[in-house]
Amino acid sequence: MISRAVNPGARVLVVGGGYSGLRFAGAAAARGAQVWLTHRRESLEAQRATEAFSWLRFDAEVGAIPELPEDLTHALITLPPNAGGTDAALLHLLEPLRRQPLLWLGYLSTTGVYGDSQGGWVDETSPTQPSLPRSQARLQCEQQWLGSGLPVQSFRLPAIYGPGRCPFEQLRSGKARLVHKPGQVFCRIHVDDIVGTLLHATDQPAGKQPAVINVSDNAPCPSSETLAYAAHLLGCKLPAVQRFEAIAPEMSPMALSFWADNRRVSNALLCHELGYQLRYPSYREGFAASLAEEQRGNSPGA
Repeated sequence: MISRAVNPGARVLVVGGGYSGLRFAGAAAARGAQVWLTHRRESLEAQRATEAFSWLRFDAEVGAIPELPEDLTHALITLPPNAGGTDAALLHLLEPLRRQPLLWLGYLSTTGVYGDSQGGWVDETSPTQPSLPRSQARLQCEQQWLGSGLPVQSFRLPAIYGPGRCPFEQLRSGKARLVHKPGQVFCRIHVDDIVGTLLHATDQPAGKQPAVINVSDNAPCPSSETLAYAAHLLGCKLPAVQRFEAIAPEMSPMALSFWADNRRVSNALLCHELGYQLRYPSYREGFAASLAEEQRGNSPGA
């Protein structure tokens, strides 16, 4: 049987050189895979000189469409739809990918596709009723990838955090806001558990690769709780509590959208049925590790 794992024989394309894509590319390369990573920047000489993978320029808005390497075995799509709801990877790379001998293609989606469950639990069998336009667009793109005929798995992600993506700098600068909205919880996942999940998924035999997987930690909770723990780690004071209804009129539409949905995301499929062990079961372990990495000066770029 041919191994489907991201292993030394793998040839991996990562579409999107942002926070999660860069972290996954580094982990796949560390396994010995040959990795290509797309990015929109024209000049990447510094990265090329220091990273263990190759860069391809992919900027659909200016017509920079890469010619893909041959014999790719794995691909990861991290790009979100653009403001118009178009998935540039679907538009420009789907047909070239269909000509590759792919064993696996991962698509990074969002738990926003479930919409608002008023704080109730959702799992992979829950109806998808996205309320936000960006989540509606992501669901449409997810469905197109799943229906593409390629060996696709979609990974639905909540808020992503990790080194450089925790509230430490906001607390230090005095820009953090301690907002209270009764009953509101948020789910989150450390970037390294996204990477761990993806690698774990590629290691599974075909019969244990479900089309959709929720990737969330064990601790849905209010944002005030995570901010308080971040302040504890820094040894600094929290800002004054602000009630959501009092400050909502001054929030931007984007900021308000983060408070529009309220749900708890189950990871039972990932952690119990598929056997993945979270590296950071809650924000407590994840924040502490992220702060330590930031202090070592190893925080990844956005």
